[in-house]
Amino acid sequence: MPSYRQPGTVLTDHRFTVPLDHADPSGEQIELFAREVVAAGREGSDLPWLVYLEGGPGFGARRFVGQGAWLGRALREFRVLLLDQRGTGLSSPVNRQTLPLRGGPHAQADYLAHFRADSIVRDCETIRPLLTGGAPWTVLGQSFGGFCATHYLSAAPEGLATVLITGGLPSLHAPAADVYRAAYPRVERKVAAHYARYPQDVRRARDIAAHLAAHKTITPSGYTLTPEAFQSLGLGLGVDGGSHQLHYLLENAFVQTSEGPALSDAFLENVQASLSFAGHPLYALLHESIYGQDQEPTAWAAERVRAEFPRFDAATALAGDGPLPLTGETIHPWHFEVDPALRPLRETAELLAARTDWTPLYDPARLAANEVPVAAAVYHDDMYVDTAHSLQTARAIRGLRTWVTDEFEHDGVRAGGPRVLDRLLALARDEI
Repeated sequence: MPSYRQPGTVLTDHRFTVPLDHADPSGEQIELFAREVVAAGREGSDLPWLVYLEGGPGFGARRFVGQGAWLGRALREFRVLLLDQRGTGLSSPVNRQTLPLRGGPHAQADYLAHFRADSIVRDCETIRPLLTGGAPWTVLGQSFGGFCATHYLSAAPEGLATVLITGGLPSLHAPAADVYRAAYPRVERKVAAHYARYPQDVRRARDIAAHLAAHKTITPSGYTLTPEAFQSLGLGLGVDGGSHQLHYLLENAFVQTSEGPALSDAFLENVQASLSFAGHPLYALLHESIYGQDQEPTAWAAERVRAEFPRFDAATALAGDGPLPLTGETIHPWHFEVDPALRPLRETAELLAARTDWTPLYDPARLAANEVPVAAAVYHDDMYVDTAHSLQTARAIRGLRTWVTDEFEHDGVRAGGPRVLDRLLALARDEI
């Protein structure tokens, strides 16, 4: 495999073939893509491996240029593997264009049932011996990558030297409905903090939602912008800088036209870029399935639970005079109506929501007997992963050490980079 260079790094692209269903190793195969990164000048060194599992589900591994974010710190002692998890990036990508090759919605849903954390970990265990010669490796899991790492500890701890988790300690038992029941109040707090920082956005958000309620609005790229879809811009409030980006997005929403005020093309294009799942449709398709266990359907849990929080209803908010609530980290049936990247997959999503053959993802007994060094960054009031759930899980994994901080938001491993990785390595090695 040829290697190539970027500033301070040498990269090698790898492609692997793995079973779609690891229970049927001689059956259909899919392709995995992963990029090996090593510090320039250390290409021939005998370095331990660190595999990075990206958040999501549905996002390919980050495309670094050089030694940015946490990567530079990792390259001081590791050979890093940036894995595109199955269905993402260059790993047999899943989207509205490729899924029809599987057949109809039933065949598509059956196919996607093999794209959860358990299959991702089996992929890792398939390729690990090919790269490390059989030696265990370190796993760095961000967000959903941490969910995968927790399953790894349950299913194949012999493959792990160390586990580092950032913003991704899942509940071991909570069904999807309980996950969202805990999520709505967290989102509400983030929205309140945004409006406290930018009080002018209270009127702006209400004006935009009122305009959308009165006028059917379709972006230049075909996204139907409803009040509910607009509310979902709150998804960005859980990352560092997200509140500021939302403020800048809202400030130029309207322009004056010959027919009166209208939402500007620039605003609509930027909203489409923020809301569309074209680049990561698996996030929408599988988001609730990552919590599916014990043969229970997820059954559009976020939509069901939203009814328990009527204050999030856009029409109710607009009928009053208070701030418009925003939402985030929830997927709803209407996502598959408004987004052209998801519209053809609506029936497939319905079948996944009704599926009842989800198997357990975590083994509490095995985690209680864990011997792998584990350290986890838990972000105080994380919008995407409930802090109480994370700390409960931390107590259930033998030897796990936590760093609870409000210095960063959910994407702290990106924003904090080297410091976050330094802290977790020190905790895992019992140096703190």
